[in-house]
Amino acid sequence: MEREVISILVDNHAGVLTRVSSMFGRRGFNIDSLTVSATSNPAISRITVVVRADEDSLEQIIKQTARLEETRDIFVLKRENSLFRELLLVKVAADETTRSQIREIAGIYKAKIIDLSIGSMVMELTGEPEKIDAFLKILSTYRILEMCRTGITALERGGQESGPVGQ
Repeated sequence: MEREVISILVDNHAGVLTRVSSMFGRRGFNIDSLTVSATSNPAISRITVVVRADEDSLEQIIKQTARLEETRDIFVLKRENSLFRELLLVKVAADETTRSQIREIAGIYKAKIIDLSIGSMVMELTGEPEKIDAFLKILSTYRILEMCRTGITALERGGQESGPVGQ
């Protein structure tokens, strides 16, 4: 089963996210990541869903999602022609003995220190999911107090979107 990133353009009104996410649940598909955002058109929102699926399951997901009344377009985003990003906020225990080491790690990964207190440090990192994973793996040698990841958001490269799946 491959990790698939699906971008769904939907009507921007109340209840759409519930309809889309519950459709995945009813069909037995587990959502690894889900983000929703505005688009340049206030009437349309973008839902980016990451699922693990084989080819047949992916086809079923696309067909079922396309049937929803609110769905305008649906795209499967491939790594070779898309940009994937994620945001991480992480709070790490940091005292005078570990603070400089953590700051050095943050610098290597280009993480931004956004809060510093006597006992902790909060960092922000934006990047590809693999970069976030690597950063967290290095930080795991320290005590992570809290963390929050946004999930993947993605766009196709180039001047315009490709046509909807099936066109």
